Amino acid sequence: MTGGTTEESLAARAGRLFAEYRSGDPDKMADLVQILTPILWHTARATRLDAAAAEDVLQTVWLSLVRKADTILEPVAVLQWLVISTKRESWRVARGQAKTRPEDMEVTGTADHEATETVEDEVLRSDTQRRLWAHIEQLPERCRALLRVIAFSDRPDYAELAKALGMPQGSIGPTRGRCLAKLRVALAQDPTWELR
Repeated sequence: MTGGTTEESLAARAGRLFAEYRSGDPDKMADLVQILTPILWHTARATRLDAAAAEDVLQTVWLSLVRKADTILEPVAVLQWLVISTKRESWRVARGQAKTRPEDMEVTGTADHEATETVEDEVLRSDTQRRLWAHIEQLPERCRALLRVIAFSDRPDYAELAKALGMPQGSIGPTRGRCLAKLRVALAQDPTWELR
């Protein structure tokens, strides 16, 4: 890599915001939440948590970060800390959510979904997501882990991903391509899959 004007990686940006937050700028936590929530949301949902449970997981993880901010020695490690904490909390919640809950079946008029979405739209969207994730779950573990983390990142930080996933940095791009190709083949062979 050469010096000069390289773009700030997601991990470096997160680390900078976290360091500024710890130095006394509370507004930087809001910026940190904004840039990392999509990745953490997807990480929580990958454990098949419903939306409400995933929201609870993220709230717990963010609160835990605020409480334990001083224990993270290297600010650049905050992204990895958050991903691992989200996985652990999601697994804990998923174990407790294994039972069928009546509220999963309720339809409320005051839910914070778009008011224009009908029950039919929600069912179709949920069914499509369920089918997609069923196919992703059939992929090898390396593909599942990579796709869960990378799916919602505009500019994935390959160095940080390599550390978090235990993969060589140079293999992330090619592995991602192979995983997506496998997913495309699986979806194309599924007669019930309909791309909307």
